[in-house]
Amino acid sequence: MSHKSQEKNMRKLAELLSQDLGYIWGEKESGPNGAKKQFLNTGRVFLRALAKDLGLMDAKVDSNAGGIGVSGDCTLMGMWHTNGLYVTLSQFCSDRDSVLLYRTIRHSKDYTGGRNLYLTRRDLAEMSYPDLLFLLAALREENIHERAA
Repeated sequence: MSHKSQEKNMRKLAELLSQDLGYIWGEKESGPNGAKKQFLNTGRVFLRALAKDLGLMDAKVDSNAGGIGVSGDCTLMGMWHTNGLYVTLSQFCSDRDSVLLYRTIRHSKDYTGGRNLYLTRRDLAEMSYPDLLFLLAALREENIHERAA
């Protein structure tokens, strides 16, 4: 997928995540006008292409719609040679502005990983896709895998 398409997906995700995807009066389990379903579909497409562009091996992309009161989430877990990357897209209940969580992982079943880092809706709306790739690829080179206190 082209960088232009990925930037378009980033902008669409930022727009979708600015809505209340946990809205309970919309289409069953899909939020207003099916926005939750659009978020989950766009998120999966975006993360699959991101994994490929980052050169992740054994990358796995999942989505979970959750219930009617939440946005659901899309998750990517993939490995480079010595470490890996975990990325999740969601409306976090503790900070509605943060929408993308990322961290290093040691193996494909490492669900605690390194320190949590976040990007906001504004970051997704304004950041270029090459800048996002550079930010995430830097985790491959760094040995920053440490347990949070």
